[in-house]
Amino acid sequence: MRQFPVDTSAATVMVAKTPQPKVKDRRTGEIALDTETGAKMMTVDVMFAANDEVEILSIAVPEPGISGELAMGTPVALTGLIARPWENDFNGQKRHGIAFRAVAVTSLANAAAGPKAA
Repeated sequence: MRQFPVDTSAATVMVAKTPQPKVKDRRTGEIALDTETGAKMMTVDVMFAANDEVEILSIAVPEPGISGELAMGTPVALTGLIARPWENDFNGQKRHGIAFRAVAVTSLANAAAGPKAA
């Protein structure tokens, strides 16, 4: 399926839930791996605020792409964010949605603090 780049330049993005391993199979507990690098995939839930609307997005990120302390409320930058529509059949019912993936999630906490005046 097609994937679409997401412009985050006019958005405020903050961590809503700390990074968790992305589970590929809930029955076995198998953790998802990046198909290109083999790195463990993580899920980071973020509050994405833009155009007077706020959404909570779950974003898949390879573990090496997570940098800085990502505690709840931490402002972050999303590098290479894409949206990919998906659809499947589960127990005879069609399900669909949008999956989000980023190359990196970087804490902006230190950048926001800036230099202190003496």
